[in-house]
Amino acid sequence: MAHIKKGSLIISCQAVKGEPLYGYNIMHLMAKAAKEGGADAIRCNYVSDINSIKAETGLVTIGIIKAVYQDSDVYITPTLKEVKALLSETDTEVVALDVTKRKRPNGEKIEDLVEYIRRTKPSVEIMADISDMEEAAFADSLGFDYIGCTMRSYTESTKGIVIPDYDFIQEMVQNLNAKVIAEGGIWETAQLEKVWQANPYAVVIGSAVTRPKDITARFRKVTDSYLEK
Repeated sequence: MAHIKKGSLIISCQAVKGEPLYGYNIMHLMAKAAKEGGADAIRCNYVSDINSIKAETGLVTIGIIKAVYQDSDVYITPTLKEVKALLSETDTEVVALDVTKRKRPNGEKIEDLVEYIRRTKPSVEIMADISDMEEAAFADSLGFDYIGCTMRSYTESTKGIVIPDYDFIQEMVQNLNAKVIAEGGIWETAQLEKVWQANPYAVVIGSAVTRPKDITARFRKVTDSYLEK
């Protein structure tokens, strides 16, 4: 049985270095608020936040570790080091990894990371973060449990594509065996309604809920535009 249930509303509760909420150990409170608002699961970053969110909410988590390496643009659970930390130091039910075409740090291969997870902790499901159908098909061939369009418009080859990309989500649903998770660019309830019409298995919403700096900036942009008239 899948850890993430069909129709789940997943909220991403993250703060990385350089963001205003980073380092204050408050992501579990963001997750608590999300749970009280109806979240079914939480996508979260770093071992400490994953563990505190799990303890606070008891919800299913999609765990990642964002790490920057000089020899690669891949930063979402990029190497075996991060995979090992997630498996040995957390009880996250799902591990998400970047599965874009970009070169991984240290010349590592996504196939080896998948094999390691399946062999070391078979109960853990795996989610692929992809940006296009070629990557999605590759992730599907590797047997990922979930495939999300997390990286769409964030890679060089997909830069400038408007998200949410409803047609792309629908194409994923129609062509993949894995459970499709829609993620990226969902700010308004009308957008969410249209995303659900594409029939994904679940949906992730992040910045629109848990990044007050980005939320404020959107209102600032509208305000400045009005005042300049």
